[in-house]
Amino acid sequence: MNNISIIIPILNEEQTIGNLLNYLLKSSSKEYIKEIIVVDGGSTDNSIEAVSKFKNIILISSKKGRAKQMNLGAEVAKGPILYFLHADSYPPENFDKFIINEIDKGHAAGCFKMKFESNHWWLKLMGWFTKFPWHICRGGDQSLFITKTLFHKMDGYNEKYIIYEDNILIKKLCNLKQFKVIQKDIKTSARLYRKHGIWKLQYHFLVIHIKHAFGTSAENLNAYYLKNIN
Repeated sequence: MNNISIIIPILNEEQTIGNLLNYLLKSSSKEYIKEIIVVDGGSTDNSIEAVSKFKNIILISSKKGRAKQMNLGAEVAKGPILYFLHADSYPPENFDKFIINEIDKGHAAGCFKMKFESNHWWLKLMGWFTKFPWHICRGGDQSLFITKTLFHKMDGYNEKYIIYEDNILIKKLCNLKQFKVIQKDIKTSARLYRKHGIWKLQYHFLVIHIKHAFGTSAENLNAYYLKNIN
């Protein structure tokens, strides 16, 4: 039977992870969820304590780096379907059924369209564009479901990248024509935009996209991100 291993990479998410785990347990079915795996990248706050309060949640430690954390989670996962989710993103209720339905239709990978938790017109517009099946509209905040077989065929996430690892894998998947955008909203935090300012952060994201398009190395992309965003 098809069932899902949810994989959540975290780093200092004590303010978010407990609420997300509660939500996932209430919004999905035991019939379809094999396990929830939280992969900690070296949190120095109370994230581990927050996760440890939940029974049957698998908590593992990893080297820092979302790609490394998600790949390790995939290694541990026992379900035939992997669902990668950020700690500040909330998939729609019954998300598991939507994913299983698309897998049964032959879509081996996909995501949900996205809605920011913000009323700013620009963030609303960006969220609106995520309903289209264009690679340029994709990102990790929209989550990713993928069969374990296809994930391994794609060699997982590229661990050279601190950022952009989601975009690289999703582009490869889109090229295979097996990627499905489920027309239900995943709600994601706009906290990074609030921290840096919408236009400043959008500028830096645009620069990162352009740099990658022109062949900038993973090291230089990571350096730019660490200097200007993180």
